[in-house]
Amino acid sequence: MLAVAHSYWVHGVEGQPVKVEVKVRSGLPVFTVVGLPAGAVREGKERVFAALAQTGTPVPPLRITVNLAPADRPKSGSGFDLPIAIALLSALERVPAEPLRDAGLVGELGLDGTVRPVRGAIALAMGCRAEGREWLFLPAGNAREAAAVPGIKVVGIESLAQMKRILCGRVGREPARYRPAPTHLRCPDLGDVRGQRMAKRALTVAAAGGHSLLMSGPPGSGKTMLAKRLPGLLPPLADSESLEVTRVHSVAGLLDREDPVKTTRPFRAPHHTISAGGLIGGGNPPRPGEISLAHLGVLFLDELPEFNRHVLETLRQPIESGRVRIARVRHTVTFPARFQLIAAMNPCPCGLVGDACVCEDRDIYRYRSRLSGPLLDRIDLHVWMDSVGWEELTRTRQAMKWGTAHVLGQVLAARERQAARFGNDCAVNARMRPGQVMGICRLTPTGVRLLDEGVRCYGLSARAVHRTLRVARTIADLQGVERLRELHVAEALQLRLGPRSPLTGQPRPVRRSG
Repeated sequence: MLAVAHSYWVHGVEGQPVKVEVKVRSGLPVFTVVGLPAGAVREGKERVFAALAQTGTPVPPLRITVNLAPADRPKSGSGFDLPIAIALLSALERVPAEPLRDAGLVGELGLDGTVRPVRGAIALAMGCRAEGREWLFLPAGNAREAAAVPGIKVVGIESLAQMKRILCGRVGREPARYRPAPTHLRCPDLGDVRGQRMAKRALTVAAAGGHSLLMSGPPGSGKTMLAKRLPGLLPPLADSESLEVTRVHSVAGLLDREDPVKTTRPFRAPHHTISAGGLIGGGNPPRPGEISLAHLGVLFLDELPEFNRHVLETLRQPIESGRVRIARVRHTVTFPARFQLIAAMNPCPCGLVGDACVCEDRDIYRYRSRLSGPLLDRIDLHVWMDSVGWEELTRTRQAMKWGTAHVLGQVLAARERQAARFGNDCAVNARMRPGQVMGICRLTPTGVRLLDEGVRCYGLSARAVHRTLRVARTIADLQGVERLRELHVAEALQLRLGPRSPLTGQPRPVRRSG
């Protein structure tokens, strides 16, 4: 007899449908799984046999063939245990086949018949909804997470025996409900950072337009403090964005079981010893890397030149496209990576300035050469930060102007103007398409002359010109002005270029003569 159950597996961050076909016939007792199953899928037959025996329904000695369709795509994960077991019971006429037609099943079986959680419940629920199925049965540990997806009824299953009772009509189906936990967003206040007016202004512009930012300066000048305060300046996640972020973290297995749905923007700060696979994703099967875990949030790279140059170069394509594509022999996986890059670095290997610097010019040149020109050209804002003096450190706190609440109000107003312009809550000036730049970033005659002079003096590339115009557009949005004036272009050029030197691109630590 032939029975069919519908299941799903995670490919990248998408829930891909799989039809589980089980054929039972007389013959030499054997259990065969076909359809390019990975190791965990093949081993599932032992878990299925043990779980069925534990629930009082042992499998008679028959020839059993399991086909995972489509058969030309590799399947991985342990989530096929439950659908294989249920399809086998249906083929043996132990459970009715009718309830399986409009339902999806996912879950790993324990030897005692319990159903254990799997990764990527949000993606699986989205895949099930896309196929038009009404019900999704999955482990109870994943039910609250999957219930956040609208348009599908999710039922949490504790054991194989419970699943049998539901299909046989002895127990009702009770859909899980998602009840969001109260959000307590505790971000450090921007007003705690003393001095650094230019850097705070750059951070405000970066938050308003989604721009990338590189902060350079000596140790202790506040670079890391400012970076950690950026999430508090960003608008809260919309419902659709929240599901996007949760889906990526679910596939990576990083969700909190008590509050699985992500409602705050992620902030990822990997160590500089990270590998290319850890940053952009990889493995077998491929898992999302740090840039995907920072999707719709902030990726902070501290001590930027200390990262391996090969690792940093992998960022060039995701910064432009907002996604990363990992190619394997049999398949290609695409992960979302629309992150906001914030980086920090010291001016030289020793990190000191003035008389205390012990670096030679060749040392500084070698240090800065770890950052390629194409990578730096993709960073919108470049800011130099001097050390904070004693007078600024001891000055009374002036949080009314640079406090997080005040800056957030400016950022939200600028984001509203961008949403009205692009017709999309997720759109920001930094993501403006090249064909839109000249039409949206309209300059006054004086602004045109200033930008032309900046291009000629500093040899800006076409990409740098477009990014400068996007920054100027954000500055104008912060002021509520439609036309880009000379003042907006001047500030955008200043934030783009900063103080430069021919050797390092940053101020050279000056030594005073004895």
